[in-house]
Amino acid sequence: MWADGLLEVLRGRDFRRLYATRLTSQLTDGVFQVALAGYVFFSPERQASAGKAAAAFAVTLLPYSALGPFAGVLIDRWQRRQILVWTPVLRAVLVAAVAALVAAGQDGAFFFIGVLMVLGVNRFFLAALSAGLPRVVPREHLVTANAFAVTSGTIIAFVGAGVGYGLRNVFGAGDSGTSAILVVTTGCFLLAGLVATSLPRLVLGPHLEEAPAQTVEELRNVVRGLVDGARHIWRRRPAALGLAAISFHRFLYGVVLIMTLLLCRNHFNANAEAGLATFALMLGVSGAGFFAAALVTPWVVRRISKQAWISLLLGAGGVFLLVLGTPFSEVPWAAGAFALGVVSQGVKLCVDTILQESIDDAYRGRVFAVYDMLFNATFAAAAALAAAWLPPDGVSYPTLGIVVTAYGIGALLYWNAASRASAKVP
Repeated sequence: MWADGLLEVLRGRDFRRLYATRLTSQLTDGVFQVALAGYVFFSPERQASAGKAAAAFAVTLLPYSALGPFAGVLIDRWQRRQILVWTPVLRAVLVAAVAALVAAGQDGAFFFIGVLMVLGVNRFFLAALSAGLPRVVPREHLVTANAFAVTSGTIIAFVGAGVGYGLRNVFGAGDSGTSAILVVTTGCFLLAGLVATSLPRLVLGPHLEEAPAQTVEELRNVVRGLVDGARHIWRRRPAALGLAAISFHRFLYGVVLIMTLLLCRNHFNANAEAGLATFALMLGVSGAGFFAAALVTPWVVRRISKQAWISLLLGAGGVFLLVLGTPFSEVPWAAGAFALGVVSQGVKLCVDTILQESIDDAYRGRVFAVYDMLFNATFAAAAALAAAWLPPDGVSYPTLGIVVTAYGIGALLYWNAASRASAKVP
């Protein structure tokens, strides 16, 4: 049973320490992201637009996504526990610098470069978490561990967003208030690094003495290591198809999230503060969908394959958007946000597990770093393209129709490809 598997996972002392590290950091991520969203998109002095949203996502996602391959090589070479200890400390220092810029009223190039660096460092942290998980959980409980840890991390990030929103009410929505919230996040990041010190130094790997000599040699060269990792994925078709599926979904999800931001800011509400409250509500409802997926997914994949569940989720995403999105009114859109939360987390949990089961440990860091790169780059690309045609209020029936159709086609293509790949396995 799912509960029995979860209890077995929780008995692991090192898993609990890794889990606590994840929760502390992702709670802080939520606070940080709300502070930034309020400053850039929901400030009374600043008007949100599709173009501005796309520019912000491009600046904060595309460049640091390019760090993915480099992060992977280092994660496969450095002790992952040390990465979990020191990246939060570095982020605290960078957030302090961003807070100083915000206090000075800066929202130009230097501000976005600072945000870029804070988020870019997080690639190392998240990839190390995923790569280290199989070291502290038995293989037969990986699906349950992923469902519990990843979904809890996402939910606690939403909780952090709520904390950030509460701090915004306490400190104010202006430059000084945002700066104060960012100062709070520096202490939280330092706490995350402190929690990570409770993990034994070598428990998360990698143990390079177990890797082939060729792998150790490849770690000396980032580009060659990336190429070698890509070949490793290509030889494992379930992993390659899983990465394709999650990238496809993230692209469509990016379009919908930009629409949601604009709808909350300029269509559902008449002022910035009400828009932020509505957007926070949408994120909270979506977080509930993530939690529901964590409960349902382990149960479902014991009865059908992970590939079948991914296909069903993608198809359901199109149906839910068609039914709930077309009115472009707040309550149905919130219900659609819940449904897409289920789809998003269900697909991610399956893909995470497929990768962990298919990829050799010596390559996991690189693969999960590339995974993070695709996860964010496709989202940013969607934002950039959507900005070319989305109106300021986010209401676009043609765009929603394209997304709905794409979900349906994507579900059929993935199921067909996954079935053919499975049939070839002896």
